[in-house]
Amino acid sequence: MRQTINIATASVITPALSGYQLLADPLLNKGTAFTEAERDMFGLHGLLPPTIGVLDEQVSRRLQALRSLSTDLERYAFLRDLQDTNETLFYALLVQNIEELLPIVYTPTVGAGCQEFSRLFRKPRGLFLSIPHKDRIDQILANAYFDGVEAIVVTDGERILGLGDQGANGMGIPIGKLALYTACGGLHPATTLPVILDVGTDNHDCLADPLYVGWRHERIRGQHYDDFVEAFVSAVGRRWPHVLLQWEDFAKSNATRMLERYRDRLVTFNDDIQGTASVATGTLLAAINVTGTPLTEQRVAVMGAGSAGCGIASLILRAMVEGGLAEDEARRRFFMVDRDGLLVDGMSGLEPFQKPFLQKQAAVEGWVLDHPEKIGLLDVVRHAKPTVLIGVSGQPGAFSQTIVRAMAEHNVRPVIFPLSNPTSRAEATPEDLETWTEGRAVVGTGSPFPPLTRDGARFKVDQTNNSYIFPGVGLGAIAVKAQRVTDGMFMAAAKALAGASPARNNARRNLLPPVSQLREVAFTVALAVAEQAHKEGLIEDIATDRIEPAIRAKIWTPRYLPYQAPS
Repeated sequence: MRQTINIATASVITPALSGYQLLADPLLNKGTAFTEAERDMFGLHGLLPPTIGVLDEQVSRRLQALRSLSTDLERYAFLRDLQDTNETLFYALLVQNIEELLPIVYTPTVGAGCQEFSRLFRKPRGLFLSIPHKDRIDQILANAYFDGVEAIVVTDGERILGLGDQGANGMGIPIGKLALYTACGGLHPATTLPVILDVGTDNHDCLADPLYVGWRHERIRGQHYDDFVEAFVSAVGRRWPHVLLQWEDFAKSNATRMLERYRDRLVTFNDDIQGTASVATGTLLAAINVTGTPLTEQRVAVMGAGSAGCGIASLILRAMVEGGLAEDEARRRFFMVDRDGLLVDGMSGLEPFQKPFLQKQAAVEGWVLDHPEKIGLLDVVRHAKPTVLIGVSGQPGAFSQTIVRAMAEHNVRPVIFPLSNPTSRAEATPEDLETWTEGRAVVGTGSPFPPLTRDGARFKVDQTNNSYIFPGVGLGAIAVKAQRVTDGMFMAAAKALAGASPARNNARRNLLPPVSQLREVAFTVALAVAEQAHKEGLIEDIATDRIEPAIRAKIWTPRYLPYQAPS
């Protein structure tokens, strides 16, 4: 049985396991760090080398082994094995080396990890819930191993990063996200649960792969799909009434409608929609320190008018309105471009969440178009003259040299955020943006890129990644037992992130704090989110002066605790 501990007050653990069973439990295993007395108590002599180690030595040994590997995928597999062997050591290594290891544990390497998930699969982690087991979900969740769960990340694997349908191989995403909840947000790993809703896949490579671990069936859609999701959500609500449920990498056709359907039933959010919106808004607010252009004067072009793109536009619009701009005027400042071009009145086949951002036909009359059949991104840049260009299209190279140079023609400091993941799907590289704008672009990317050279010195590229937001949102909501996660809480997170920007004090510095400070950022965001939840009346029985202590009490630091034998 999984043993959860009080992460705030536990000083000693009393394991119910011994011998090989104790060593095989990743939450309890210390490896060579078991003391002589603990080896006596739990029958570990002979099962371990005689040397008694300490955590820092183990971290050093594992880091040396990791760095000796040749490829990032090998490093990803190495870390996943370590996580399944000794979670305390895994998180100590990750926390101490977060800047180096974040691109391995999560984007961009997690994309390759998902593509190779079935081949790398060694040990179960989390829950694989498939359509044939729909009527057993309550029974599966009832396992006492999951008694302490406080945070769930769930995907159906249909839109994994920019890679599309990966089926059950998409389980790598919830595992990676929850690793960041612990490494950055401080949630104890025993309280986290990754889940894949295996509804089949339309990826024929997966179905034809003899090693594929998922349900071999074409992807289920329509009412049958909705009924399965409903069965899952209802079972989660019965099992853990106050759990945080994060939706991850659902396709455009499901992401927004599932969020709208369940956001008032559970403590839940969609990171692709709301987390992406929050980090983009926070980074844009920080960019104002560099460009000097007030938010209410920005004009925003978004390439990729799906749920993520429209989520970004919605939160920036809210910030503009809070800044004093009339809502109708604010909406006119957004130009949403999708595969069929700029979204305008009269277009068919639009999703409900796209309709608030349609440009009026009158606004584009007289535009001279490159291709008369649609209004492309270049047309928008030339005629609307946006100050901000954001990419969430998953289309590499979508920000061409011509488009970027056009942005630079009418902006002294054009703000350009190619946010698509993984790196191979980015709309442009920072190096190209730097070259095409003569070093004037204010850049933020979704995945890590090598540093630029500015004024003869290395300049780190701001990674405008959700890891700046969701760990803190989850930590804050869980710590104060918020009843819901609202858009207001994500706005508070964005403003907190902007408030932590180094560029506030020096416009030549980065927009975002360094990745090495993600734990500190998560605390700052958590505090802002919890205080906003209190303002919105979503917290019971916690006074404002108890919010910060409640958050700190939830933050787990990876260290070995002493063990004692059962009495």
